[in-house]
Amino acid sequence: MASQQDLDFTYTTIDKVFRLSMGQTGDYSGAMYNGDFSLTLEQAQEQKHKFIADSLGVKPGSRILDMGCGWGPYLTYAKKRGAIGRGVTLSQGQAEACRANGLDVEIKDCRLITPADYGTFDAVSCIGGMEHFCSIEQYQAGQQDQVYADFFKKLYDLLPVGGRFYMQTMVFGKNMIPFDEISLDSPKDSDSYMLALMIAQFPGSWLPYGPEQVIRNAQPLFKLISQSSGRLDYIETIGQWRKRFRAFNLKKYALYLSLLPKLLTNKPFQDLIAVFKLSPNRVCFERETMEHYRLVFEKV
Repeated sequence: MASQQDLDFTYTTIDKVFRLSMGQTGDYSGAMYNGDFSLTLEQAQEQKHKFIADSLGVKPGSRILDMGCGWGPYLTYAKKRGAIGRGVTLSQGQAEACRANGLDVEIKDCRLITPADYGTFDAVSCIGGMEHFCSIEQYQAGQQDQVYADFFKKLYDLLPVGGRFYMQTMVFGKNMIPFDEISLDSPKDSDSYMLALMIAQFPGSWLPYGPEQVIRNAQPLFKLISQSSGRLDYIETIGQWRKRFRAFNLKKYALYLSLLPKLLTNKPFQDLIAVFKLSPNRVCFERETMEHYRLVFEKV
């Protein structure tokens, strides 16, 4: 699992820049265009939030848990539908932003939550969280399946029979290369280099190998209700994000300037800056070394 330090490196570092670009509850996960790329980013994100809430049967009074809640966009949407939402994140910057916007969010490892913490929920969501559940070291030790199986065992106790769980996650795709070929020293246009940049962007994290690995480890505790690819939607989302990050804002560009000392002295931070020059996840989606899936499960 990515540590709190790992996730703070990825998310808290860009916290203020992100909110100045995307809004106070901006969504840092793939939107849902369903082929209609004339939609604005905000419309596509709201369409995703509606899809999640509808898939989970969220209604007024529903108790919901959003694991890895980010800056709270889905919690904000669910709150408008009358749900009682709680979120958890390992990013201090995200948690503080959520609380400032009236959301009930704590800094906590979502994999460790039990009914003793918050009780049980009518529905649970995890939008991008599973991308961080398995570390490279756990993958290399052959523990990836166990990491996911243990998570679903914990999740099982948080839901009633028939309760639903929504997750969306990046996964490795059909053109994924062997781990030992991934290197920042590879040619800049290679799959090897692009995947190495992904590791630099999300330290401590290793993706599932296709939705099949997730589905297999959810059984027999959960049955799959629906599955859909969001790869093309995510490619469009990334393009829209990049426009927003580059759009001029005096406070935002002052923050960019404040990061110069780190850029000059911190090698991991230099690798992260490279991500803003060239989007490795977009390239990986285009080349299908990575995929993106939306999965709805039901407790049996």
